Amino acid sequence: MKKNHLFSIITAGMLTITLLAGCGNTGSNANADTGSNTNTVQESTEDQASAVPESEAQTTGEGQNGETVTVTDVCGEVEIPADPQRIVDLSGNSDILSILGYSVVGTANSDAYDYTKFPTYLEDTLQGAEILGYSMQDTMDIEAVMNLDPDLIIISTVQAKMYDQLSEIAPTVMIQLEALNWKEDIRTLAQVFGREDAADQWISSYEEKAKEAGEAVRAAYGEDTSYLSFLASGGQFFVFTGAGFGSVLYEDMGLAKPEGLPEQSDISLPVVTYEGLASIGADYIFLMATDEDKAELDQNAVWNSLPAVQSGQVVELPASPYFNQGYSPIGRELLLDEILEMLDGTAKN
Repeated sequence: MKKNHLFSIITAGMLTITLLAGCGNTGSNANADTGSNTNTVQESTEDQASAVPESEAQTTGEGQNGETVTVTDVCGEVEIPADPQRIVDLSGNSDILSILGYSVVGTANSDAYDYTKFPTYLEDTLQGAEILGYSMQDTMDIEAVMNLDPDLIIISTVQAKMYDQLSEIAPTVMIQLEALNWKEDIRTLAQVFGREDAADQWISSYEEKAKEAGEAVRAAYGEDTSYLSFLASGGQFFVFTGAGFGSVLYEDMGLAKPEGLPEQSDISLPVVTYEGLASIGADYIFLMATDEDKAELDQNAVWNSLPAVQSGQVVELPASPYFNQGYSPIGRELLLDEILEMLDGTAKN
């Protein structure tokens, strides 16, 4: 993958959209056949950062299929189906929707290294859905969305400029999630659909599973053994400290952080050089890299001098899917089943 492509994947989450120019159509006028465009524009504020439902949802129409509910997103009020059946999700949260009991007909949860396929950890979950792009892209194929005949479209602020066009196809909800607080992101999306109980149950089950997985690793490898995970790319190392794979290790499983681990204050991963990598004193390393970057590592003297490398305590993982897997709730859950087995694999080498 090209370096500028990788840069966009890692840093796209840092983009802040202070005024969502695409919020020209808000409220219940989202259907194209109404031709209505009478609602006023609402500016996005910090208080509107998450899509949340009205305290008293309004339902209209006759019969189950005709009922609607009014929710509030970053653009204001939007009237959406109470029980959507054909959801197109461009926000990258199709995995969360599945946790809440929904399936999607179109998605942008594609593989970060190949937009034409699903990441392996979502292949079963998203089977049958059409891939429309990658969630960090700000534009996608409008015609492809229209051809799926959606009754609800979900986008993030990354796709803000598509809002007006998409709203002419179907009711469109624009959300802005925190990315570093993935549990809160699940709850935020759950509020939109009134599925808070499903979200809480899934999170509770995950937390119990993570606790057990962490206990198993500590029992096998010691309470104080430390772990480092990073993506190698072009001679630089993107360290998972407070997000992705790293937060699974430290926050969810309760495993020890190594000395010298750089701090992470936002979605952007800390970047270190070979020398910076050498200053992190990890007992075990989870290395994510393409074949090209792994070959470059193998030729580097600094890398080969690291204690974890010399002792054979490195778990080598392909950049795809593992670079992104820790950002998906479903991906995280699968990692809980895999991490102990990954570590055991180093003992066999």
